[in-house]
Amino acid sequence: MLPASDLRHGMAIRLEGEPYKVMAADYHGGGGKMGGVTHAKLRNLRTGTTREQRFRGEEPVELLEVERRAMQFLYAEGEAICFMSPETFDQINIEKALLGHGAAYLTEGMALQVEFLDGQPVGVAFPEYIEVRVDETAPPAHALGDSNVWKEARLENGVTVLVPPFVATGERIRVDVEAGKYVGRAREERERKK
Repeated sequence: MLPASDLRHGMAIRLEGEPYKVMAADYHGGGGKMGGVTHAKLRNLRTGTTREQRFRGEEPVELLEVERRAMQFLYAEGEAICFMSPETFDQINIEKALLGHGAAYLTEGMALQVEFLDGQPVGVAFPEYIEVRVDETAPPAHALGDSNVWKEARLENGVTVLVPPFVATGERIRVDVEAGKYVGRAREERERKK
């Protein structure tokens, strides 16, 4: 058990008898006689559904031990995603719904940590940001004035995100996996532009 104020992204907890992964947790300290509150976004590890939950700061929460194993993404077939252990060559399938937004960013051969609860695969630990190539977008624009202009860009995985006007087709960008938002240019793109 740990206090809800200590919840962090990536932790696994049991709530109302169901296992959940913490996708986001924000603690807001109270003032005076008001206690603090933790707002958490949770994903059910059995069904893949998400929910928002509010906890009192000192409320005890049951923490679950999730085993993580390094595995390699092989392929997606329908609603099943296949991963393989590079050591034992054992293969497992995980339902696409359990991967959330991250499923769209899988690339062949990608190495990730697969999460197991009671011996069953329940999810994948994606990095916070992923670098992806822009497949198609409008030509770069260098307009004066309003700096809050964005344009759509289709990425190599088919996902569409909003990017600043200076991003061109073929560039690699960093995207927040959970939010599906542009964060910045990929590291090598920034170095090349200098």
